[in-house]
Amino acid sequence: MKRFIQGQDRTQSTLLPVLLDEYIAEDNPVLVIDVFVDQLTLSELGFKGVNPAQTGRPSYHPAAMLKLYIYGYLNRIQSSRRLEAEANRNVELMWLIARLNPDFKTIARFRNENGPAIRKVCGQFVELCRRLNLFTDAMIAIDGSKFKAVNSSDHNYTQAKIKSRMQAVEKNIQQYLDDLEAADISSPKQSTPHQVRLTERIAMFQAHMKALETIEAEVQSCPDKQLSQTDPDARAMQHRGGGMVGYNVQAAVDTQHHLIVAHEVTTVGHDRAQLSNMGKQAKDALQKEALTVVADKGYYKGEEVVACVENGITPIMPKCLTSGNKANGLFDKHHFVYDPKTNTYQCPAGELLIERFRSLEKGKQLTTYWSSNCKSCTLKSSCTTSNQSRIKRWEHEAVLDQMQSNLESMPDAMKIRRCTIEHTFGTLKHWMGASHFLMKTKAHVSTEMSLHILAYNMKRVMSIMGSVALIKAMAT
Repeated sequence: MKRFIQGQDRTQSTLLPVLLDEYIAEDNPVLVIDVFVDQLTLSELGFKGVNPAQTGRPSYHPAAMLKLYIYGYLNRIQSSRRLEAEANRNVELMWLIARLNPDFKTIARFRNENGPAIRKVCGQFVELCRRLNLFTDAMIAIDGSKFKAVNSSDHNYTQAKIKSRMQAVEKNIQQYLDDLEAADISSPKQSTPHQVRLTERIAMFQAHMKALETIEAEVQSCPDKQLSQTDPDARAMQHRGGGMVGYNVQAAVDTQHHLIVAHEVTTVGHDRAQLSNMGKQAKDALQKEALTVVADKGYYKGEEVVACVENGITPIMPKCLTSGNKANGLFDKHHFVYDPKTNTYQCPAGELLIERFRSLEKGKQLTTYWSSNCKSCTLKSSCTTSNQSRIKRWEHEAVLDQMQSNLESMPDAMKIRRCTIEHTFGTLKHWMGASHFLMKTKAHVSTEMSLHILAYNMKRVMSIMGSVALIKAMAT
């Protein structure tokens, strides 16, 4: 007989399991959350309310609230209102937080008030991964990605945007004044409805101009001459050929298991000053004596490369060519070969460029080289448009040359970087629902990002080891 699978009768009385434990399988992720949080010393991490107050209404223990948040971010539930709803209907959460049902204000307040401690919890899980020997390869991929803030482009102002809007408003005011003057000429004795509407529009634009003048003064008072009205720390950044208002999130990811070992939320729209910072954070987190870091050319900056080498970090990335010679069909700097023994360069024509003088430019000690035979050289038209070709060498140029040599000896470095870091950011944004941060200001956004990364790392480790093995490892 053909039939469908039948459900149970809704009016039928049933005897539910006596224990909530019977709903939770031994490999359920909530067990991992429970064991991980229980082994933390919350008071040392800085959580508020670990010791209950002598008076007043009893509070929720920080451990229960932390478990609630980790579960939420692990299951793409970041909103405090949604977490409140899940705590009342989700059997896994009933087990995890012992059927507590805090309201959304209490849930949101916990995240707001315990930001630094929550960020330390993310670091504690990285330390757990290190103790479990999940970071055996001392190679890290570094990259940054833009995340939207709770601030639209219309409520972000720069000097250029204010100037453009004020010019547009002035143009509209003048247009309406001209229209009003023409209307007054045609109807000089009494006001028509059209004249009244024109007067109202002029008053509206004049009020708008005053508001823009107030905003202009606020922009001038900002250190970077930029104002975001909704999230004061968010900044306008270039993103995929367009623009957005948000944050630049930096991450250092290990190339073996794709675990995020260090991260930082920044308000700078480029990556040029982040290489040594993220490299040092990753090195400290892994507790390695030496570390190899791969990054794209957006991180290329000579001072940052030198800072990495001085701290035992080997950077691998392509150089960012700033000279226009290649685009103009001329020889580039790499066509000139440096000989450290004689301190000379050899040009493509075989001539030697010798040291002429040293100078200090923008804080850099530079040495300038050129040859006296450039004018009569047959390759001059392919070399330079000046009288002679000059090469400037930075005092730390040998460090940059060594980095280029390291890249050439590891041709798949950029492929490793791309396969390691780019899918990590893609996963995080997918979990966020291609949306924006829920919180405002850099400090709170950093807390939110730490919860996302903690959940990401936890899910990765459960996938690598299995929940049961991870629980046993944490218990020992």
